[in-house]
Amino acid sequence: MSLDLKREDTEQIEALRADEQALAIEEKALVRKIDLFLLPTIWLMYLLSYMDRTNIGNAKVAGMADDLHLSSNQYSVTLVVFFVTYVVFEVPSNLILSKTRPSVYLPVIMTLWGAVTCCMAAANSYHTLIALRLVVGLLEAGFAPGILLILSSWYKKDEQSKRFAVYISAAVLSGAFGGIIAGAITGGLDGAHGLAGWRWLFIVEGAATCIWAVVAHFILLDFPATSKRLTERERELAISRLQNDNVTARTEDTPRYTSIQALSASLRNWRTWLLTAGYMVIVGSSTLSYFYPTLVKGLGYTSHMAQYMVVPIYAVAFVAVACTGYFMDKFPQNRGIVIAAWLTLSMICSIVVCVVYNFTARYVLLVFMAAGLWASNGLALSYAASTFGSMPQEVRAVSLAFVNAMGNLAQIYGAYLFPSTDAPKYLLGFGVISGMCAFGIIVYVIAHVVVRKHSTK
Repeated sequence: MSLDLKREDTEQIEALRADEQALAIEEKALVRKIDLFLLPTIWLMYLLSYMDRTNIGNAKVAGMADDLHLSSNQYSVTLVVFFVTYVVFEVPSNLILSKTRPSVYLPVIMTLWGAVTCCMAAANSYHTLIALRLVVGLLEAGFAPGILLILSSWYKKDEQSKRFAVYISAAVLSGAFGGIIAGAITGGLDGAHGLAGWRWLFIVEGAATCIWAVVAHFILLDFPATSKRLTERERELAISRLQNDNVTARTEDTPRYTSIQALSASLRNWRTWLLTAGYMVIVGSSTLSYFYPTLVKGLGYTSHMAQYMVVPIYAVAFVAVACTGYFMDKFPQNRGIVIAAWLTLSMICSIVVCVVYNFTARYVLLVFMAAGLWASNGLALSYAASTFGSMPQEVRAVSLAFVNAMGNLAQIYGAYLFPSTDAPKYLLGFGVISGMCAFGIIVYVIAHVVVRKHSTK
C-alpha cells in the first residue's frame, strides 16, 4: 500500500514538473512574441522621435542660426520652448493613453509631430521657429511616457532593464545617426531646389516619422487584456505572469481610477518623488547632448566634420547602455547603486574637464561622461517602472509620466548651461553638471536602501 502511495506521489510530482516546464516554454514563446511586436516598433519610433527633437542642434551648426539671425540666447529659447509644452502635457496625455488604445493614440500623435517637423523647413524667423517647436513639444509629450507605460505593462520586473536599454539605445543611436544623416543631408542637398541643407534636414526626417507612424499602427500592441494581436490564451498568460510578479495588470473587472484619483495617489507616494528627483538630475545633465556638435566644433573641426565627430560619443554610450541593461536584469535589486556608480564616473569626468583644457583630453572625457549619463538614463527608467509595478495602471501612468515630465523640466535650465560666451572652456555648464551628478549619487544611494527595505516587507 505504501509503495502504491509513493508511486502515486512520484507520478503527481512528475506531472506537476511537466506542467511547469510546459508553462515555462509557453511563457518564453509569449515573451518572444511580445518582443517581436513591441521592441523593433518602439525602437524605431523613439529613434525618429529623438531625431526630430534634437535635429535643431545639427541644423544650427549647418547654417540655421546664421540664416535666421539667431543669437546664442535665442537659440537657447528655441530649445526651452519645446520642453514647456512637453512637460505640461505629459501627465494628461498618459492618462488618456491608459484609457485608450496605444496602437491608435501613439501613431496619430507621431504622424502629427512628423508633419510639424516638416513645416519647420519653412521657418523664416525666430518667432516662427518658436511656435513650431511649441507644437512639436505638445505632440511629442505623449510619446515617451506612453512607451514607459506600455513596457511596464507587458514585462516582469526582472525583464525590464534589457527592454528599457533597447528603448534608450534608440535615443543614443539617433544621436549617432543624426550626425551622419545631418552631415549627408546638409552637405548633399544644400541648395537643392533653392533650399538650404538645414531645411532639407527637417523635411527628410519629418517625412520619415510620418511614414513609420502609419506602419506602427499595424504592429504596435495595446495593453495585455485588450491587445487583438494575441490569442485569448496568450492574453490570460500575459496577465497572470505579471500578477505573479506583483505587477498590476488591468482586466475587465479592475476598477478604474479617475484622473484626479490617479494623480492624488501618485503624488502622495514617496517613491514618485524620490525617483523624480534622481531622474531630474540625469536628464538635466544629459542636456549636454544638445551641445555635442557645438562642443566638438570647438576642437577645430569644420561644421560638417563636427557632425561626424559626435558619432564616437554615442557609440561608446550605446555599449554602456547595452551592457548595463543586460546585466541589471540578473541583479535587479542593485539598480539604484549601479546608477550611482555611473553618475560617479560622469561627475569625475565633468570635474576634470573644468581643469584640463587640452581639447583632445576634453573630447575623451566627454565620451566617458556621456556614457555614464546615458547608461544611468535607461537604468533609471527601468528602476522607476519596476518600483511602480504594483500601482494600479492609471496611477502607474501618472507616476511614470510625472518622473519623465519633471526630468525633462530640468532641460529647460539645462539649455542655458553652455552659452557661446563661455566658449571654449564652458566652465559654467560642466560645473553645474558636476554638482547635479553629486546630488544624483546621494539620491540613488538613498533609493537603493529604502526601496529594497520596503520591497522586502
